[in-house]
Amino acid sequence: MPEPKKLPPLTGAAAEQQMRRLSRRSFVTGAVSAAAGLGAWRWLTTANLEGDLPWPLRRMLRFNEELGESLFSSRLAPTFPNSSVQGPARVNGPIGLDAEVDAAAWQLRIQHAGRAERALGLKAVQGLPRIEQVTEFKCVEGWSEVMHFAGFRFLDFLTKFGLGTRSGQAPDPVGNPQDLYRYVYLATPDEEYYVGLDMASALHPQTLLCDTMNWEPLTRQHGAPLRLCLTVKYGYKSLKRVGLIRFQDERPGDYWAERGYDWYAGH
Repeated sequence: MPEPKKLPPLTGAAAEQQMRRLSRRSFVTGAVSAAAGLGAWRWLTTANLEGDLPWPLRRMLRFNEELGESLFSSRLAPTFPNSSVQGPARVNGPIGLDAEVDAAAWQLRIQHAGRAERALGLKAVQGLPRIEQVTEFKCVEGWSEVMHFAGFRFLDFLTKFGLGTRSGQAPDPVGNPQDLYRYVYLATPDEEYYVGLDMASALHPQTLLCDTMNWEPLTRQHGAPLRLCLTVKYGYKSLKRVGLIRFQDERPGDYWAERGYDWYAGH
């Protein structure tokens, strides 16, 4: 097979002319790209708002939510051996946690659309079957930790007290799904921090109401006396210090979704 023909190297004036041509082409290409980027940015920042975001960004978030919800199903998060838990849990997100709480006097308020409010004390919740799990807690900021959570399945909580349904009976997602409210709103006692969940996420078998973390009782910074743990959503959905739970058909507000983050927040 003949060897490919080698071109002689450019020297002198020819090399300078070639470099000038390449530089000119690079400059034109860069200028066009910059102009296109600037035009796109101006279009994006002047687009009509949907809520608090330009409509292209809001629609992209909505697409992400729908995609995450379609992939959710009954997928379980991976679990790990106890030895995977390393060191004290990281502290993050102090909203709604300013004051200390007397666990003996703490009350969990429960609301349903069109029904009288009821309240449960911590001992009533702690009478449920106890569940332990070691899963990876993921923050939308980019960090994660393998952590031990212990508490009570949210589904068991609803079943025991007849919550989340129009009839007041125990939820039956398979046999009687129309009896379920569509959404759950959870908030700190002062409602400074709040999250919204679709009912499928609330009934996920790994969704817990926790009173311990890494084998220790919850501290104020980690949401004592009772917090939410969601294994298939980013950490900003795992509400600390649950003080109010409301079941409703209208999609509830969510602290970080109102500030531009994904409402569904699955990972």
